[in-house]
Formats: sequence, C-alpha cells, structure tokens
Amino acid sequence: MQKFHLVLVKPSHYDDDGYVIQWWRSSMPSNTLASMAGLAQDSNERCVLGEKVDLRIHAYDETNTRINVPRLARLIKRNRGVVGLVGVQSNQYPHAMDLAREFRKLDVPVAIGGFHVSGTIAMLDEMPTELKEALDLGITLFAGEAEHRLDEFLIDAYNGELKPLYNFMDDLPDISDTPIPFLPIERVKRSTTTQTSFDAGRGCPFECSFCTIINVQGRKSRYRSGEDVANIVKRNLSQGVKRFFITDDNFARNRNWEEILEALISLKEEVDIRFNLVIQVDTLCHKIPNFIDKCVEAGVKRVFIGLENINPENLKKVKKRQNRITEYRTMVQAWKNLGVFTIAGYILGFPNDTKESILHDIEILKREIPIDLLEFFYLTPLPGSEDHKNMVESGAYLEPDLNKYDLCHVCCKHPKMSKEEWEEAYMAAWESYYSDEHSVTLLKRARATGVNTGKMVAGITSFYGSIAFEHVHPLESGFIRRKSRRQRRSGFPRESILEFYPKYWASVFYKNYQLLMRVAKLHRVRRALLKDPSSKNYTDLALEKVTDNEIALLELYNVTDSAKAAAAKEMKRKARSERRRAVAE
Repeated sequence: MQKFHLVLVKPSHYDDDGYVIQWWRSSMPSNTLASMAGLAQDSNERCVLGEKVDLRIHAYDETNTRINVPRLARLIKRNRGVVGLVGVQSNQYPHAMDLAREFRKLDVPVAIGGFHVSGTIAMLDEMPTELKEALDLGITLFAGEAEHRLDEFLIDAYNGELKPLYNFMDDLPDISDTPIPFLPIERVKRSTTTQTSFDAGRGCPFECSFCTIINVQGRKSRYRSGEDVANIVKRNLSQGVKRFFITDDNFARNRNWEEILEALISLKEEVDIRFNLVIQVDTLCHKIPNFIDKCVEAGVKRVFIGLENINPENLKKVKKRQNRITEYRTMVQAWKNLGVFTIAGYILGFPNDTKESILHDIEILKREIPIDLLEFFYLTPLPGSEDHKNMVESGAYLEPDLNKYDLCHVCCKHPKMSKEEWEEAYMAAWESYYSDEHSVTLLKRARATGVNTGKMVAGITSFYGSIAFEHVHPLESGFIRRKSRRQRRSGFPRESILEFYPKYWASVFYKNYQLLMRVAKLHRVRRALLKDPSSKNYTDLALEKVTDNEIALLELYNVTDSAKAAAAKEMKRKARSERRRAVAE
C-alpha cells in the first residue's frame, strides 16, 4: 500500500511577547479539527485515492501540541501528502502563514482554510493583501465548507495538482447525513476536561453587524439529524468521552433542535451513561415552548448566552435587535431555576460607551441579573463581518496586525474613548466582576440555585486568572502554559537559554501560585456555605422572582433613555396581553 499523509493542524496564535499560545491542557476543543478528521476518515473508507493508497490522517490542535515542522515534512516527503491548516481565524492567520512558510521552504504542499479566508472572500470586493501573499508563496486557499468537497481536494493533492483557490462560498452544503465529527481519545484527552465538540447545525437567522458567522455559514439553518447527533455522542461515549460542546452559534435557532434533543434523551435511557452538554443560545430562547426543559433533560449543564450589552441603543446600532433587556432576567432565571450554569458574553466599546458608563452598567448587571460567569470582549471589526467591510470601504483606521483580532485587543478607533481609556475600561470590567466581594456573591447564588459550587470556584479562577495572570482570553486559556524558546514570531529576538528558562519557570510558578491562593480563598467561602443549611435560602435582588412592577423599580430599565423606552414598550405589550386575556375570558 502506498501511503498518503493528510496532516491537519488547527493553529494557535501569538501572545504579546511573540510566543505561540500553548498549554499542557487546553480548554476549548476544536470542532473544525474534529469535522475535518471525520470527513477525511470517510474519504479513506471510501478509497477516494484508490484501493492501493492508504490515507493516513494526523490531526493536531496546536493549543495543546507543538507542531514539529521538520519532522512532519520528512514524514510527507518519505511518502506523499499535504498539510491543511484548518479553522484559521483572523488572529491565527499570521502564525498560520509562518507555519505555511516553513513547510513551503521544505517543498511541502500547504492549504489554509477557515473563517479568515472564507470571511474576507465572502465580504470584500478585492482579495486582501495577506491572501495574495499566500498565493504568491504557492499556498492553496480553501474558502467555504469541506462537506462534499474534500474528495476533490484530496485527489488534486495526491496528483500534485492543487488549485491556488478552492472557493465554495456561494454553495453552502447540506450537512444532514454527512460524516460525523470525531477525534480519537488521545487527542481529546489534551483538553482540560476531556471534552470534545461538534456542530449540530450551522447558520444564524439574525443580522448582527459584528458577527462573521452569518457571512461564512449563512443565515439559513442547516442541521444534522437527531440520529447523527446521537451517533456522534455514542461513538465518543465508547471511548470514554462524556462531555460535549455543541458549537452551533445559536442552538436555539437550529430548526431541528427538538428532534436532536429527543434523540439525546433517548440515548441517555439506552446507554444509561451520564453525559454533559454545553450549548450557545440567544436571549429569547426561553420563549420557545419546552426548549429549556428539553435541553436540561438531554443533559445540558452549561449554557453560553450572547447578552452583549444592557443598553438598547448600543444593541440597535449593531443590529442586535433580538436582544431585549426586558427579557434578560426572565431568561437567565429560567436556566438557573433548573440548576444550569450560565455564562454570558458582554461587549465593551459600543459607540455610546464611555469608561464610566461601562463600569456603571456592569454594577447594574452584577446587582440585577444573576449571570454566573461573565466574559468581556472588545467590539472588534472582525474580517468577514459587516462592520469590517464598512470600515474597509470608508477608509477608517483598522489595526494592521491580524494577530490582535482576538477580541481582547483594541483594533479600531472609538468615538468617545482613547485607546488607553478603552483598555482601562476593559481591565476594570474584569476586576469589577471578579472582585472578592462579587465572587462571594456568585458562590452564594450558586449554592441557592443548585449550581455546583466547586465548578463555580474553578470557573471564577479560570476566567479571572486567564486575564489577570496569563493575559489571554478565557476562551483560549488552559492549564499550565507551555512555551518553546524556538517558536517565536519573526521580528522578536530569540532569547538565550539562560534568559528564557529561568524567566519561564519563574512565571509558571508565580502564576500558578497566585491561582492556588485564589482557589484556596474561594474554597474557604465554599466550605462555609456548604456547612450552613441556611445558605440554600440565600436570595438577593438578581434572584428575586420577576414581577410586572419591577420595570419601574430596577435601574436596568431606567439608566438610559433607550432603556426607559424599552421598558415602556414592554409595559404596553403586557397591558395589551392583559386586555386580550380579559376579553377572552
């Protein structure tokens, strides 16, 4: 059998010191890597390269695995093969290009795909400079999704006839009855919780101007069958994987959500193995009949909510019209009443924001909305979004270094804040939400609502520690930072052995010591709560049951003119509903 090696790499990106962000165990599994590995395995089983060709698949997530370019190049050149840099986001593109240059110098064929390539091709009238540079180096670009297209790519690579560009952005594939995403246990174990991921559907119907999903995956719901989703979970259960992150940008808008959840509920009864799910939803998901109840029955333990902001005027300007602040408390309490761990995203830097208004709004949120964990993002014009397209066309300033488009760096100018003020507001937001005082409140709320307090301690420590000590966003953090002295971005000097290693090990010791001290402090609070029977009865303003008259009382609905207008509109809606109900009776 002739061997053909397909090397799939999900790249990481550089930190501010020019080192690749990498961990002994990373936190977020890569759905793209699992999807590509699953598709490639199916191509191999169907012998698309011929009966006498053994397609060898190597899948690496660089956030937890060092990529040894010379070794992989030797492997390919001893036989034949191709390297695919997959799922490359804008912040990962510079490092992906550095990896690709190394492979090309060794005469290894390379392709780059993912959101940056797909998004810029979809939204910009002219191909950006960085993509042209890739083509000039003989790097193949892949825009769009690989379902039903990977065979063509593999055959071309095998024959040494890779095209410069594979562009499928105008033809998004049906993903029902397609090969399921799958990574072997030795790869999954490299995540902190032995968690894997898969997409149950793609596409989002909304129009948020800062979002790239709608321009890369489309606004039409495309989904897997309930049977396929159950098979994904069942196959992973067979290798001991029991935690799953469903990566749909908005699972509540997956048109097949009910069939999928029912299939998972049936699977739980069939295999009698407990498994946990994490999903992402919008702020109106509680309006869908039975949605939250069925999610919990299917095994949802954590839910990520795109809260984004509490100022309706800010939400309106980025076309986030589906977010209604008058529904926030009802929605979050609906999840918490069933013991689900809630995580929300909050964007800083909308046009109306100032440092003072941001910190004031966060105080309101802390006091009146019972979110468990909150993660902050800069409003960023991501390539592939409508915001980015408009700024390119208008000639507005955009940060030239794509490595900084990771949602935790300032990448454009703000109408009311200087860059320094914006950065100060960002750091102050983290410090405020994860202060000692509010961390204790979060633990008390967890105890009262049935959320696992041990996991709350871990969540608080991880989220705050990622920013305060590692200076990376929680979404790209992990356990024990790894650095390679030889893997540093071009333009940064290579440090000597005597300079690098003492500094690196001192940093690892200091950061983990600080984290352990914080964990110990929080665990002392946790143990006191567990010993106190009355702690189960804890309540505060955020946990108080939603009432009709709270619109006139809570600051959330009175802090801005747009908030007052939203509250007045909601009161009128409720009055109309009451009148209709009275007439019906």
